[in-house]
Amino acid sequence: MIKMDITTLGGSLFGTIPLGDIVLYVTPFHLFMFATVIVFTCLIAISRTETQIEAKFKSLGNNAVSVGLAEFKIRRFLSIVCGLATAGAMITGDFFNFILFVALIGIVNIGIVSAVKQVDVLDAAFQYGLGAMISSLPLFSAGAMMLAATGTLSLFELANIATITPMMIFSAVLFLIGVAGETGIAPFFATKAEMFRTPGSPFLLIIHLSSLFITIRAIEIILIILT
Repeated sequence: MIKMDITTLGGSLFGTIPLGDIVLYVTPFHLFMFATVIVFTCLIAISRTETQIEAKFKSLGNNAVSVGLAEFKIRRFLSIVCGLATAGAMITGDFFNFILFVALIGIVNIGIVSAVKQVDVLDAAFQYGLGAMISSLPLFSAGAMMLAATGTLSLFELANIATITPMMIFSAVLFLIGVAGETGIAPFFATKAEMFRTPGSPFLLIIHLSSLFITIRAIEIILIILT
């Protein structure tokens, strides 16, 4: 069986950026994901929200739903934070810091739609928030168990561990459950789909983009740890 490590999955290592205990690293794969998120974040930062047009029931008229200036500023700020957190998660070489980025993304995703004056959207955001808060327990437990099992949270060190213990496997399972809840993927996707009914594109794009990229990176981390 081929041993999966950072260079096997991401390509040649361009270099590392040590920031104390946090080590960022760059490979072609991670650089592509990092650059993509940064580009989308910049586009969102300079974009205006579009007006949502809703058809009136039993009428030929339409109802325009727009985002106010105060709400626009808040949602743009939270979208930028979500984009930066996602970009950081793409290049971090620390298991626990990836968990922190995922938890932050879950928080700002709720904030992006929290000012919407639509009952269905707010109800979906509330349910997603409950799922995200509950999922933080297995997510942070995974980090604690991984540290207890291996003595390190560095992905460079975890990739070089020869023996996979049951505690490491259990930690990876908890990690996957936590990421699924925080990002709103299956089986937690129903409430997040309802959140997309709110007006405010392109801010909603970063919610979907962060979930997609975090899921890809989480799968890579699991492969690094367990193979």
